[in-house]
Amino acid sequence: MGATRYREIAESLRHAIRTGTYPLGSRLPSETDLATRWSVSRGTVRQAVALLASEGLIGSRQGARRVVLRQERRQSFQQLNSFAQWAQAMGCEVTSRILTRTLRPATDEEAERLDAEPGTGILYVLRLRHLDGEPVMVERTVYADWVAPAVLELPEDCVSIMDSIAERADIVAHYGEHLIDAVAAGSEDARLLQVRRASPLLRQRHLSYTAAGRAIEWTDDRYRAGSVVFNVMNSAAAAPLERRAGPDVTG
Repeated sequence: MGATRYREIAESLRHAIRTGTYPLGSRLPSETDLATRWSVSRGTVRQAVALLASEGLIGSRQGARRVVLRQERRQSFQQLNSFAQWAQAMGCEVTSRILTRTLRPATDEEAERLDAEPGTGILYVLRLRHLDGEPVMVERTVYADWVAPAVLELPEDCVSIMDSIAERADIVAHYGEHLIDAVAAGSEDARLLQVRRASPLLRQRHLSYTAAGRAIEWTDDRYRAGSVVFNVMNSAAAAPLERRAGPDVTG
């Protein structure tokens, strides 16, 4: 019961932050006031605010009323948008830096994902993404051989590779498939995202296809905990999803 209660309080406060009841820079009510409002102990309130602090929504300094640091960032899969398009629509400042670009043979898994023969040449790109100056995502992408030349021409600080190759080379993603799970941060992820090794990361892997069903990229994105929330809306009236090849793949 106690565990459920603190999560209920956290969700209520999260909703209040998201809807502007507690705007950026404002202070939450005191622990005593929250405990009275919810008829719970101060310990239960501390659990609730600690959860919001771990998500980066409020300040984590103890001994003072918590300050709202930011509102929840929600990324929807209803439309196929690039990370930069989504972040800019949220009003965030987005920056990116390509750390490595390597031409090499595709692994068996990469070849299967890109509908290519094993050993086919691909371009591997490691990139670090920031929102409002904060490192939030490590992106590891393999691009199909026919896409690689366009990506190699881009500057290291290119904000959006997909938007750039659409504009420069008319390579446009029309369909996507998304796989979402959680992983522990390895040494490289921990260093780049400035978290402890083995910290939980939200992982999104996705495939992008052209309108003709030609595979463009296979990406492994790892988000720092609390930096983004994925939003998926569905309906009992919708037809069941099926995994298919080519342009019929949806995400």
